Amino acid sequence: MKKKVIFGLFMLLGTSKVFSQTAITAKDAAKHINEQVTITDKVFGGKFLSNSNITLLDIGGTHPNELLTLLIKGDDRKKFSTPPEEAFKNKQVTITGTVIDYKGKPEIIITSPDQIKAQ
Repeated sequence: MKKKVIFGLFMLLGTSKVFSQTAITAKDAAKHINEQVTITDKVFGGKFLSNSNITLLDIGGTHPNELLTLLIKGDDRKKFSTPPEEAFKNKQVTITGTVIDYKGKPEIIITSPDQIKAQ
């Protein structure tokens, strides 16, 4: 019985890391590739690229000096009531997602409006 309790606690503690999110700064995003994070920072700009049907938001600085890029693909863009590049421009936002490396720069792919909230 004692072994089962210890094993259960071990499994519970071990899986809690999988579902946890680390709060970081946009400046540190590149140090957290493939990690689920929460970042609060300013959207300095954004653009909708109609030919590829994607939206890019610049976090922590203006392009090409942004600290982090948010990518919203066409089908996911439709989930927003206002175009994201307009709704979040010059606003402080909290972002939740997995940081990936795109051509040497950190990026988070936004698939739901729940991942980005204006402060």
